[in-house]
Amino acid sequence: MKAWPALISGILFGLGLTVSGMSDPAKVLGFMDVTGEWIPDLIFVMGGAVVVTALLTPAVLGRARPLFADGFSVPTAQALDARLIGGAVLFGIGWGLSGYCPGPAVVSLLYGYDSTVIFCVAMVAGMSIEGHISKWLGQ
Repeated sequence: MKAWPALISGILFGLGLTVSGMSDPAKVLGFMDVTGEWIPDLIFVMGGAVVVTALLTPAVLGRARPLFADGFSVPTAQALDARLIGGAVLFGIGWGLSGYCPGPAVVSLLYGYDSTVIFCVAMVAGMSIEGHISKWLGQ
């Protein structure tokens, strides 16, 4: 029964990504090209997300627990460490080069583009070897 809210949320999220244009890598890259032919559409998507988050997060976190879970899973770490910064840099480089980030890439699989499939295969491969790389770097 707990899977239904997650499935419905995922479908709604995917629909929002598609309707907003976030699943179109050409539009995302056009948004990031602020010195060239900038496509400003996605500023409204991000602005809307910031407003909704700013208004609803205090109300949600003010509850004793989430509606469909036993408790909140809120990060407690406050420090910026090398792993966080390195991950953010890699994420930004990948997003800037391809126009995809993980959520929109999965949604874009429905379009059947070869580039999307290649991105998702590379993403899954990267996720699967991350633990080994982190272990190796830690030694």
